[in-house]
Amino acid sequence: MGTDEATEKGSSRTRAFAVRQWAVWSLPTRLVGPVLLVEATSLALVVLGLFGHPPLTPGQLQVAVVLCLLGIAHTEVALGVERVRRRVTDGNHVDLSSVWTFAAAVALPASYAALVAVIVHCHLWWRAWRLRVPLYKQVFTTATVVLACLAAATVLERAGGGTDPGSDHQLWALALALLVYTTVNSCLVAGAIAVSTPEANLSKVFAPWDENMLEIATLCLGALTAVALGINPWLVLLVLPPLLVLHRAVLVRQLEQAASTDGKTGLLNAAAWHAQAERALRRVSRHDGARGVLVLDLDHFKLVNDTHGHLAGDQVLAAVADTLRTEVRDRDLVGRFGGEEFVILLGGLEGSGTAELEAVGERIRRRVADLRVEIPTPDGPLTVAGLTVSIGAAISPAEGGDLRTLLQIADTALYTAKRAGRNVVRMGFTLPSHHAVQHSPHLSAAAGEPPAATG
Repeated sequence: MGTDEATEKGSSRTRAFAVRQWAVWSLPTRLVGPVLLVEATSLALVVLGLFGHPPLTPGQLQVAVVLCLLGIAHTEVALGVERVRRRVTDGNHVDLSSVWTFAAAVALPASYAALVAVIVHCHLWWRAWRLRVPLYKQVFTTATVVLACLAAATVLERAGGGTDPGSDHQLWALALALLVYTTVNSCLVAGAIAVSTPEANLSKVFAPWDENMLEIATLCLGALTAVALGINPWLVLLVLPPLLVLHRAVLVRQLEQAASTDGKTGLLNAAAWHAQAERALRRVSRHDGARGVLVLDLDHFKLVNDTHGHLAGDQVLAAVADTLRTEVRDRDLVGRFGGEEFVILLGGLEGSGTAELEAVGERIRRRVADLRVEIPTPDGPLTVAGLTVSIGAAISPAEGGDLRTLLQIADTALYTAKRAGRNVVRMGFTLPSHHAVQHSPHLSAAAGEPPAATG
């Protein structure tokens, strides 16, 4: 008896220790409570709904089974594409499974629609995301989808459309359910991001506009799927081909975006910035205002890498990139030219553009000087401060000018700023005939020239 009691106590201690080792406890303390609350709420609502609702009719059960099988089949067919999309996606990820979960919300009682969502998402995680998405994140994501399904199905039930396959839902009710679904799902995920990353802006908290449009398009397909199920279940097979084509089209767009993005900062890389800047300069018209370029170089950045390591240096670059984005407009082009060098093309400048361009450069210079980058380390948080940046500026001629010349003028001004003691902004007006772009191989290469030799 004593041995059995000791064994039982040891097993209990092992189970308790295992719970304490769950990855969810690694989340910031302020986030653990809201995450667990969302998950507990979704579970409680599903259980209460199942106990308070009569069993499914044969027609409803058939719809539930068909949606689960189609969701699983969709994952299996698009498995390779989905794995690649997950690898190249940074931030909120639209997985297109909403076709089946929203169709369930339209065609089934709320709690049973939530069960369909759980089955589809569990299979999707196990087959496509398991190696890249921790279990606790998937549980929270599934909980948000469950709550979205419950909310959308409740809206349709209250609108009087019923929950049987083929129910006559009004268009306004479907549109409202779609809006409720995407609002609940997006806001819960955005709230978790905002709590875990207080300094995140709206562009990081919510998915980009094109991703939100993709989600709405997917929900519309889900509504059509539910209608097709009510008419003839075999018609739902016609949803799969356009869905798979959409899946691949989204992958191509994401791969193009990844190929044009600098991995460390999220800015445009040199080639992508150069291509977009050339197009912007070719589109110049009398109504666009002046255009200008800022070339920026972090002063003594090598000391950051040598003192704190390259990982800390990468976080500093990312923080500087965020600062640049916040100090310019969305239509301005911000890129990284390699190393610690950045470049910005600004359009729509007032008057000659010189005063406004210098003002933007000065504002960026001050913001970088005030920047404090908090970096977690095994020995505690590390703060990197005292950063400075030298900036060269150039204005494009009113009649338009080629990008290569504009970059050379700005780069010459940057070289002047460095010689003037760094941490200053210098405006370039003319390019001396004897000066080549030898000190900035990144700018030369971006302008279509081979990098100059360095000693």
